[in-house]
Amino acid sequence: MTPEKKNQRRLRNLALLSLLLLLVGGTFAFQAFNQRAINDRIRENIPGGRVHDYYNRDTENKDVFVENYGNVPLMARIRLSEFMEKRSTGDTDFTPIVNGTIREQVDTWTVMRPSENNLNTRVDDSAAFNTYSNLTFGWSRSGQDAPWFMPTFNRDNQDLMTASAGHARDWVTSTATDGVTDGATHPGDGTDAYWSSGDSFDNSGPVWPGEEVTHDAAQNLQQDRAPMTISQWAALPNNLKVGNFWVIDHQTGWAYWANQLQAGETTSYLLDAAEMTAAANSIPGEYYYGIHVDGQLISPDRINDFLAADGSFTHHDDLSDFLTAVQTGSIDNNWGNPGPDDNVQPDQINFSIMAPGTIFTMANEQYRYLENQGGGNHLIIRNESIRSVSFEGKDTALNTWYDALDLTVQMMVQPVANSFTVGNVTANDIIWEGEFRWRPTNLNDFPVVAADITQVDTSGAPRAFALSLADVTRLSGSGLAFSNHDERVGSNDTYWALRTFADSNNEFNWQISNAAGYGRLHSTRTNTVSSSGGIRPALIVQQ
Repeated sequence: MTPEKKNQRRLRNLALLSLLLLLVGGTFAFQAFNQRAINDRIRENIPGGRVHDYYNRDTENKDVFVENYGNVPLMARIRLSEFMEKRSTGDTDFTPIVNGTIREQVDTWTVMRPSENNLNTRVDDSAAFNTYSNLTFGWSRSGQDAPWFMPTFNRDNQDLMTASAGHARDWVTSTATDGVTDGATHPGDGTDAYWSSGDSFDNSGPVWPGEEVTHDAAQNLQQDRAPMTISQWAALPNNLKVGNFWVIDHQTGWAYWANQLQAGETTSYLLDAAEMTAAANSIPGEYYYGIHVDGQLISPDRINDFLAADGSFTHHDDLSDFLTAVQTGSIDNNWGNPGPDDNVQPDQINFSIMAPGTIFTMANEQYRYLENQGGGNHLIIRNESIRSVSFEGKDTALNTWYDALDLTVQMMVQPVANSFTVGNVTANDIIWEGEFRWRPTNLNDFPVVAADITQVDTSGAPRAFALSLADVTRLSGSGLAFSNHDERVGSNDTYWALRTFADSNNEFNWQISNAAGYGRLHSTRTNTVSSSGGIRPALIVQQ
């Protein structure tokens, strides 16, 4: 197997910025004159990124990732191109497996393009390589933390070299395609897990291009999920569309990091191995195989550079949305849907792309979207509590509210159990995570309470219901319907009762507080009535 050639295009349009002096001052009316302070800073924003390529032809390990060694965020993409030719015993000339490709002309090599739903199956001209080479995307080891690497010594952001180790060959230092010429620019032999915690390397000499300093091994980011195609990305819930993972536009072959790469961060692996198949190793004669790695880095304000025309390739229709999401750090909760105060009919809402916590108004009622329960079922809750309703009066209030709903909404509502087995647990028996009783961590010690999760139940009837303590617990957290205490409180600062009891005599119930400990889980008497809150109807709707 031959070594791969590397090429990193220049960093483009990365602005050097400086922060201006910030003056802060103030005076006070009671004659304590001239209380002053000055806070100032001068900083040079220096962009810098390096593509790493660790390869060992003996073990067929192949690690490709991007390091941000500067002090400002970057956006990154990488494209792989492959070339292979074979020569039968007794023949003089090699024959490429893709017509028109030439070993010495890297620009003619075949862009690796996967199928729309499977990275492991190449399509079009790229399909010719399925028989001979297997590429392993991403990095995942059961029970292991992210791998370690040696940070680049080359911190010249005008230098186009890659950090190529082992049998990998940087394209700037060597454009040879003979399969034996060296062109490494970085320490290591390219084998899997060559670097580990506590390793260091002294580049005095220098041994490798760059600064004559000692670096300690650092850790790649752990991938949030395996690399995927952009069509698979589009199907993710909105709150999962930005994160530490690779997304490949299968139409162009470009693989994009789905997050801004912050200063000092290094991506997870795009590629973890490039292994030849039995079919390749049984060719009667010789073969040459190579991978070309093209890396491009931009500042987040330059996403149009990644949208520019790309030869005969056409960017996927979702690429603009993808890049905007990475640029801004998220996709807005109402992306693709009406705004929170736009009063619309159900057929104007697409629940499948709605992120947890989205506020929307449907048929004269405002709701908060809670979760996608699968099978076209979606859990939602009225955004404001129905006031002056006690726990004891909740069923009557829920039924009255449901009966008054627009018929188009009622037709969407799914059945739930006619009655819930709610159980009970006291505050003193709960182990709390976070301050102000954020959520229980030991709910499984109370099996009846923990099992009270609201789901579709075809033996029941379509109706409104109050959430359980277990429901609120699983819906509270980062990226979920209730990401903080404030989001748990009903609109207009209203408290709301849960259906779970807070004592064994059923004299107290759990609620979300709107008073002291704003948004906390709080127990109160079941006969409590107040104009500052009451019951908050929830529904499971089908679309």
